[in-house]
Amino acid sequence: MRPRISGGTDLKTAGLVSAIVSITAVAYLFFWPVDIDPLPWDPPVISARTDLISAEENLAVIADVIMPAAQGPEDVAVDSTGRIYVGVSDGRILRANPDGSSMAVFANTSGRPLGLAFDPTGHLIVADALKGLLSLSPDGQIRTLATSSNGVSFRFTNDADVADDGTIYFSDASDKHGPASFYESIIEHRPRGRLLSYDSRSSQVESLLDGLHFANGVALSPDQTFVLVAETGAYRIKRYWLAGPKAGKVDVFIDNLPGFPDGISSNRRDKFWLALYAPRSAVLDSLKPYPFLLKVLMRLPDFALPTPPRRGIIIGLSVDGRILHYSQAPSGGYAPISSVEEHEGWLYLGSLLERGVGRVPVPMVVNGQLK
Repeated sequence: MRPRISGGTDLKTAGLVSAIVSITAVAYLFFWPVDIDPLPWDPPVISARTDLISAEENLAVIADVIMPAAQGPEDVAVDSTGRIYVGVSDGRILRANPDGSSMAVFANTSGRPLGLAFDPTGHLIVADALKGLLSLSPDGQIRTLATSSNGVSFRFTNDADVADDGTIYFSDASDKHGPASFYESIIEHRPRGRLLSYDSRSSQVESLLDGLHFANGVALSPDQTFVLVAETGAYRIKRYWLAGPKAGKVDVFIDNLPGFPDGISSNRRDKFWLALYAPRSAVLDSLKPYPFLLKVLMRLPDFALPTPPRRGIIIGLSVDGRILHYSQAPSGGYAPISSVEEHEGWLYLGSLLERGVGRVPVPMVVNGQLK
């Protein structure tokens, strides 16, 4: 017969097991290797901005959601006939009428198409997170334009806009983290993003700005004297001057945004539309100065990670960076919003995660401000 273990021995064994488990958990949280090397950063304090308060409206009611079969239509582009195009999570580019009817597959990049824009010849330029910078002919034939610059491969081609002369301005969010590591890139806060240009005549790629904190949305000014690029990880938009006395210089277009700036577009007349992917997270901001704690954070299971609330925000900006309009959807509305495109009296809203494209009427202008 097996000898019986006394109650005292049972307690000692349980205590030993508990101690081993605790030590293992602590060792894991403090020392397990993680694929980030965070920089300490003190984010600007979120202030009660009067320009936001005076321009605020509610996005509680999205006029309608079109193309409901489109999963993750991150960006929206409109061709010369008014048809809309979106890239979805399975790599397809879908095309439909402005009201979402007659939706059909235009092409399939076999990657993850994000930013979309048409060039002067009617080709659809695609910033594909996995495939690089692509050009799609009017009949859907795909040509790869660029996958690297100065020997550094694109890891996260993100957004694009096209000038009247055919020059393509586009962003690469990170030279380390791909689209599956978005969270890690934001937590690490290392300046690995780039703003680039592609010369359609020479097929040459030029790096205009590097050292960006997750380079995201790209938009040319209506007069094409400058190009904007969103720095998602720094809550700001930078401006790179293309012409005039400041040509080649960079400055901050707008700073200390109340959320993570994503796609930005120009209506080609007098304003920009900016999508904030989500509001800022007070927990994440409080941890940003402490790299060790950020590494501990990344050892937690996904469900325990602090994430910003899922709330869509769009901002209307003047060409000199003033906030004209601010709309925030309540929790549970159409969100996150990753892009905003104005066309024929509507704002088309893209989303990295939602099904379908949101539509809201363009806000009216009252006394020189959007309402």
